[in-house]
Amino acid sequence: MKVLLIDVNCKHSSTGKIVYDLYTEMNNSGNEAAICYGRGPLIKEHNIFKFGLDMETLFHAGMTRLTGLTGYFSIISTLRLINYIERFGPDVVHIHELHAYFVNIGRLMSYLKKKNIKTVWTFHCEFMYTGKCGHAHDCEKWKKECHKCPQLRVYPKSLIFDFTHFMHLKKKHYFEGFNNLTIVTPSEWLANRVRLSFLNNKSVKVVYNGIDCDKVFYPRDTTQLKENLGITDQVVVLSVASSLMSQDKGGDLVIEIAKRLSNKNFRFIMIGVDKPDQINFENIIALSVIKDQMKLAEYYSLSDVTLLLSKKETFSLVAAESIACGTPILGFESGASKEVIGNNGILIEYGGIDEIVEILLDYQHSNLPRISNTSDAQKFTRNEMFNRYLSVYEGELK
Repeated sequence: MKVLLIDVNCKHSSTGKIVYDLYTEMNNSGNEAAICYGRGPLIKEHNIFKFGLDMETLFHAGMTRLTGLTGYFSIISTLRLINYIERFGPDVVHIHELHAYFVNIGRLMSYLKKKNIKTVWTFHCEFMYTGKCGHAHDCEKWKKECHKCPQLRVYPKSLIFDFTHFMHLKKKHYFEGFNNLTIVTPSEWLANRVRLSFLNNKSVKVVYNGIDCDKVFYPRDTTQLKENLGITDQVVVLSVASSLMSQDKGGDLVIEIAKRLSNKNFRFIMIGVDKPDQINFENIIALSVIKDQMKLAEYYSLSDVTLLLSKKETFSLVAAESIACGTPILGFESGASKEVIGNNGILIEYGGIDEIVEILLDYQHSNLPRISNTSDAQKFTRNEMFNRYLSVYEGELK
């Protein structure tokens, strides 16, 4: 079987890692896989093709800000992608994320419909059934028709014009007649959202995102890392996200909690901070994104608790990775967080900073004991993800 995977990234970011893992497992299992990606550094490996042109991506981003339209530019990049699909001749095209200014969505979908290529499309966010939003949060206009977008200046932002009503209708049109299509979501929570949208007549399956629980994410000895960081008997509180200080990931809330506990025996580690040097608090260690997964697993293992303060989670790789390393979660019940975390942590209503502080102060009374049995993470393994996707490709997943 030949499978072509499409994403904005390859090998880095949550979706880029998933795509590369699927590519690796497909090729190791005697099948043939290729990756086409739109942004990031050039990767010179067999059947991996960066079709996105950086200058065209910049133009696309600029036009989105000026016009309010996103997914309508990048014509040359899209033609490069379609030409590669023609040459590779896949049995299945597996799409992941198409936002981020690197592809003309309508042209790609029209091509796939015309050629009747079997398409699997993983929705990692809500972009494809809203006017433009990756996360609709409390807005429910997408259930009927988007208009007067309350997140106009949130990514992918428009400086002036609101074309969300137009783009919502166009997306609905793109999916009409797209019959050789299976939509996949990484959680039941997101699958239920899809079923409330204009895509309620499409086949929707759930495949949890996968991590490497055998060689990477497992409880580790962190004596040396503690010594390097100067950590002794403090309670260590970890926060991780690729853009931790963005509006959706809650980095500002982590800082607020750290301020309130500045005279207590706590040490906060923030991973994914764009400008670590600008966070100057004695009880905070601020770090940029850690690409080395082995090192990241050490930080999970070192920590007593992982904070999850996002506005919405369609899955949460952070939660799965933390649980696999034996570290419980403390955070907000938002989106699919409860589905992933289960009994391996404490979740409260979004925004409850006072409660988070109180729970942390009570930590030493065993409110959040370490996870002694990490078997719950086994449903989020890379092998499980691959096997379920293989069943989707073969049309066998119920």
